[in-house]
Amino acid sequence: MVHASRMATGQEPATQAAEPIALVENPQGHSPILLICEHASRHLPDRYGTLGLTPEQLDSHIAWDPGALGVAKELSRLLDAPLIHATVSRLVLDLNRDPSAPDSIWTLSERTAIPANQNLDPAERAYRVREVYEAFHGTIDRFIEPRVKAGRTRSVVSIHSFTPVYRDVQRPWHIGLIHDRDARFAKSVEAGLRKDPALNVGMNEPYSPADRVFHTLERHAERRGLAPLMIEIRNDLIRTEDGQASWAHRLAPLLREGAQTL
Repeated sequence: MVHASRMATGQEPATQAAEPIALVENPQGHSPILLICEHASRHLPDRYGTLGLTPEQLDSHIAWDPGALGVAKELSRLLDAPLIHATVSRLVLDLNRDPSAPDSIWTLSERTAIPANQNLDPAERAYRVREVYEAFHGTIDRFIEPRVKAGRTRSVVSIHSFTPVYRDVQRPWHIGLIHDRDARFAKSVEAGLRKDPALNVGMNEPYSPADRVFHTLERHAERRGLAPLMIEIRNDLIRTEDGQASWAHRLAPLLREGAQTL
């Protein structure tokens, strides 16, 4: 595992070790798929305190995608694929949003206000963009460029989870496959999943690129001509290690097969 793009606090002694924003796992993986998990962590660096939230709120889906990192790590192992994941909560800055968007730093997530993000000073916003967003996505750029030039990476797959109930509305899907114009990888995985009649598979559900959730894949896959795929798994299905392993084992052969056609 490689530690990359550390965040300096700017207010603490230079001798104190900065925290890594992006971790690269299995960097020598042979798979043509690069796995990314932007919402892997609920961690808040010391400089942010609790952002004014309770422990229960920081454990909920507003702070991270529960179970997503466990699935991503197991897929990395099964596929022998490199994985880049974040170590900071999306409440500091949502890495899957354009940093110029107002909601790249949430002030209200679902029905929860984020007190410390209200009326954010422009200098603090600029700090987070530089030390969190640019650090994370810069790590991906530096990692992926030589692999693409060498023909070693043909697809980028981001792993997410979603809450079963959002604003009192039940979400029936077990898994969602999000794609934009390039649907080849999503359609391939969909075909495999639909062989199980018990699965409720959503295409561009519960989100779609129209919801501006495709930023990472636009930046790192589409502009390079790589096949993009965003996978959303309902988080009650992957709360446990067994659930995470089960979904990774379900998805791995479908991703491997789909990648062979790219």
